[in-house]
Amino acid sequence: MSVNIRGNSQLLREIERRLGQQRTQQIADRALLAGARVFVEELKRQFSTFKDEGYSIEEITISEPIWVAGKRTVKIHWRGPHGRYRIIHLNEWGTVNNPNPRGKGAIARAMRNAENAYREAIKREIRRGI
Repeated sequence: MSVNIRGNSQLLREIERRLGQQRTQQIADRALLAGARVFVEELKRQFSTFKDEGYSIEEITISEPIWVAGKRTVKIHWRGPHGRYRIIHLNEWGTVNNPNPRGKGAIARAMRNAENAYREAIKREIRRGI
C-alpha cells in the first residue's frame, strides 16, 4: 500500500537544479517525515476504535528516510517490547478462524482518509523549504 503523488518529481527536479542535490534531499526528507506524521495520526485514530491495551498504537514507528529502489522512502512499522508487528497483518486481513476481526481494514482506511492531508503536508514542507 502506497500513496502516489504526481507532479512532484518535476518539481523536485527543478528544485534540485536550483538548490543542489543535497539541499533538495533535505527538503524531500522533511516533507516525507511530515507526511508520515500526518498518516500516523490518522492511523492512531483508526486503531483507537478497537484499542485493547493500546500496544499497537504505542509501537507505531516512523523510520528515517532511506533509499528503496532508487526512491526516497519512509516506512511506518511497529517496533516495541510487546511485539505487535506480529499481529498487525492478522488485524488488517483476518484469519481463517476469525475472518472479520474488530480492526479489519484499519490501515487501508487510514491511508484513504489521510491521502489529501498527506499531500498537503508534503506540499507545505516543500514550499517551506524553498
